Amino acid sequence: MTEKLSNADFAALEGKIRDIFERVEKAAIRAGRDPKEISVLAATKTVPSGVINHAIACGIRLIGENRVQELLQKRDKLNLDGVSVHFIGHLQTNKVKQVVGKVDLIQSVDSLRLAEAIARQSQKTGLVSEVLVEVNIEKELSKYGLLPEEVERSLEEIAKLEGIKVRGLMTIPPICDDSDKMRAVFNKMYKLFIDMRDKKIDNISMDILSMGMSADYEEAIMEGSTLIRLGTAIFGARKYKED
Repeated sequence: MTEKLSNADFAALEGKIRDIFERVEKAAIRAGRDPKEISVLAATKTVPSGVINHAIACGIRLIGENRVQELLQKRDKLNLDGVSVHFIGHLQTNKVKQVVGKVDLIQSVDSLRLAEAIARQSQKTGLVSEVLVEVNIEKELSKYGLLPEEVERSLEEIAKLEGIKVRGLMTIPPICDDSDKMRAVFNKMYKLFIDMRDKKIDNISMDILSMGMSADYEEAIMEGSTLIRLGTAIFGARKYKED
């Protein structure tokens, strides 16, 4: 990731982050929610460490990486004091060893097999890894995640594992430019989240619902999201060159 930003680019980044925080606050208030309930995660795929550090200086306190190699390359270059790092991409079981202990939360646990691999590695290193269970809420063939009807049973099985702690659910919805349709999808996910929370399964905490990205985060907030993942909205279209 080699491309540098000019002073004007940095100023624009500051403006985007300020605008996002304002939009989040307004969306929360419209929904009758406390804006403090919503966390803004900066999705930093292909973004150079210097640019990420500037975003952190502008108030970003949560970043998410999609790729294991990129996470490992950039992590030591980041100013992470007071900042949490999440892994938000599809995680293969053979890469679990490289991620456990390097992030504060894994957002993309899409199978019991992956949860078991994370639990085993966490036990080996004396850790308890916090995770979100990924749900394929619209049952798309192109997406990872548990089907809605599989979630309760899978949570019950994951709850039995040592070395792993479920903090909530996440989803990536279909691409859609119809705001009402997006809200309906998010509402379906929120109802599942609340249903699972009400089950009060041992070792399962339902305090994070991760849904909403750059094109639809305001709709997600209106429907109960507690964590939004923003890449383009913060950093613009991906223009950085890979090393």
